[in-house]
Amino acid sequence: MKVQIIFYSMYGHIFRMAEAVAEGARSVAGAEVGLFRVPELVPDEVLEKSGAKAAQQAFAHVPVAKTEQLPEADAIIFSTPTRFGNMCAQMRNFLDQTGGLWMKGSLIGKVGSVFTSSATQHGGQESTILSTHITLLHQGMVLVGLPYSEKRQMGMDEILGGSPYGAATIAGGDGSRMPSPVEIEMAKFQGRHVAEIASALARGRAA
Repeated sequence: MKVQIIFYSMYGHIFRMAEAVAEGARSVAGAEVGLFRVPELVPDEVLEKSGAKAAQQAFAHVPVAKTEQLPEADAIIFSTPTRFGNMCAQMRNFLDQTGGLWMKGSLIGKVGSVFTSSATQHGGQESTILSTHITLLHQGMVLVGLPYSEKRQMGMDEILGGSPYGAATIAGGDGSRMPSPVEIEMAKFQGRHVAEIASALARGRAA
């Protein structure tokens, strides 16, 4: 049972969450988990000036995702930072290239899930995940979120990302806040939950 985690990260917040999601997915017996990043669209000189180029060196070793690999997966977990309440341009560009897969129905019945990050607590986490769900539904994917059995998302002791739609982290206006321990645990839960559902569906198809 194969799980692919397809992400875009500018400063490393999403990458840290993606690692946690992968850890959760790998805890499920038989799960083969791969991390992949979508291609960058921002010019190098802009990345250099913003400090993103240096930050991205931490995950430069992660292979770049290709749309033709998606049908190999049983579950695909996408991750994008929010940009004005929507997915980032890099993820939109990648998903816009999956028209051929849509024509063939290549992703129908595969498990799809989404997690995100935002600068502020009310910076569009939920709308980013929900609007990404629309694309996955057009592809015929089976959507999985972060159920309330993950009770950490109901915590009131600290400001946290996360909702029943998916795990999330808050980066802060200056990007200085990295995912908290609670947000990391929610990400692990989502990865495990998605892998468990994908495994159950795979067993059902094989029966």
